Amino acid sequence: MTAKEPVKRQQQPPEGGWGWVVVGALFVVSCLVYGLIRSLGVFFVEFVQYFGETAQAVSWITSIGLAMQQLFSPLATALCNMYGTRPIVMIGGLLSGLGFILASQATSLTHLYLTMGLISGIGWAFIFTPTVGAVMQYFTRRRSLAMAIGFTGVGLSSFAFSPLFQFLLETYAWRGALLILGGMSLNMVACGALIRPVTFTKAMEKTVQNSSLLSRLSVYFELPLLLQRPFLTYGAAITFFNAGYFVPYVHLVAHSRTAGFSEYQSAFVISATGVTDILGRVLSGWVSDLGRLRLVHMLCLWTLLLGLFLLALPLGTMGGYAGLLTTSLAQGLCSGAMTPLVFAVVPEIVGMERMLGALGLLQLIESIGGLLGAPLSGWLKDTTGSYSASFAMAGGFLLLGSAVTTTLPGFCSCAVPKAHSDAEGGTPMTEEPKEKS
Repeated sequence: MTAKEPVKRQQQPPEGGWGWVVVGALFVVSCLVYGLIRSLGVFFVEFVQYFGETAQAVSWITSIGLAMQQLFSPLATALCNMYGTRPIVMIGGLLSGLGFILASQATSLTHLYLTMGLISGIGWAFIFTPTVGAVMQYFTRRRSLAMAIGFTGVGLSSFAFSPLFQFLLETYAWRGALLILGGMSLNMVACGALIRPVTFTKAMEKTVQNSSLLSRLSVYFELPLLLQRPFLTYGAAITFFNAGYFVPYVHLVAHSRTAGFSEYQSAFVISATGVTDILGRVLSGWVSDLGRLRLVHMLCLWTLLLGLFLLALPLGTMGGYAGLLTTSLAQGLCSGAMTPLVFAVVPEIVGMERMLGALGLLQLIESIGGLLGAPLSGWLKDTTGSYSASFAMAGGFLLLGSAVTTTLPGFCSCAVPKAHSDAEGGTPMTEEPKEKS
């Protein structure tokens, strides 16, 4: 093809190839973003004692970081549409590491809010969603499995990080431990360098046709999706998911300590849930690719089960350490199973060519849940004196999100609804595109 020949529109993802290298990058990224977020609860006990603050105040560190990751995701995906995924992810890796390095010198909770929360959170926004989008662009039939394999990094790091962080706290104190976490986070710069995303040309065609600045911004940010009922319904559902999903990872260690278990026993609870988390992700990806159940139906089922097990966490503690561990293992399995499905459902709703922008907007919408979930659960603990109400609130949010998911158009159908034509933003990628003769 010469330089004068028109660029042919790619009809389908290449189904692997270099995509498996990008899956490996997602594995490391998921370890060092959400795996790390899950394990930060080990530090919170130290922060409460060192700064003399309440559990609610300390919980804002995770909530701010998570909210920044989600609030800035639309900007990250828009920048990826303009400049490509690789440089954006590399910049995010630098910001993530810088936030933890600066946090190691903090003298107040405000400093931790600005460093671990704001700076690292923005870095996570530039890393996570673009990497997820890059993986999804390489797969059609094996998309759920590829996402599940990439996300096993969260479960593996949850198993390894909690005892590792406890060891680092005891050996280097929290300042030295945060400095080491900053160095670990810089590895995501190398992950960004590995990304070679597949380019779909429709967004570029729209940009050429719409020459005004506002039109271009609308294309880059995929703002018309905000007027579509299926997208808004799904955004509401995952907002409720987000409000309850991270509560056990913020408070489960402290809850275990309050119940009278040792530091390492408490840290092992999070580690053990990491094992079942991995199993849940692989199981979910494998069953999804069998094609016997719609992805949205599987998502609804797993979120329903997760909500029920979160409600059961305080009851499990009454059975001693074995009861707490058993309930936590079940919660970890469901948590791991639902995560890849949350992302894999998106192309079914908006189409593949609008997927990257849709992921960014969804992260923005669900940030409301991420911002309020952990502090609200912390407030409930401070008010009631136990974490039972916190876990009940988290389970309630998951059940509510599962109920909202059932209101998606065509949810009761066993076939994927053909709601998005090419003119509306792309054919749903659950259907194999037909080759032109």
